[in-house]
Amino acid sequence: MKTAEDHISETSQRELASGILKQAAQDLRRFHGATSAVERELYLDAYSWITSDDCAWPFSFLNVCQLLNLAPDVVRLELSADASAGFFTYWGQRCARATRSLQSFLSHAFTKSGRSPAVDPVPLTHVPIK
Repeated sequence: MKTAEDHISETSQRELASGILKQAAQDLRRFHGATSAVERELYLDAYSWITSDDCAWPFSFLNVCQLLNLAPDVVRLELSADASAGFFTYWGQRCARATRSLQSFLSHAFTKSGRSPAVDPVPLTHVPIK
């Protein structure tokens, strides 16, 4: 029969394991396209942790999955897909920012010339068809 102290210990271990797994997922997602040495190191630490098959450490990836009743291969696949989505999201945001900068530049370039490049549109109903 389990005592209340054993239950609290198991619950605490599960909470810690869950927190470790969440932190690894966040690091993989956040630092996937990292450019600084510190951020690359955080990404590589998380990546190495989820790809390791070492069970010696109590909170190794495999032990965490076992404690949380999760299939390690499924979790690895989900974390890898999530990190990849982070990569595409990052580049999507970068491209959108570059597009806005280009639009702003072109807008300022044409308005500084003293005349507007835009022409008032003529409704098609008033254009004679030949």
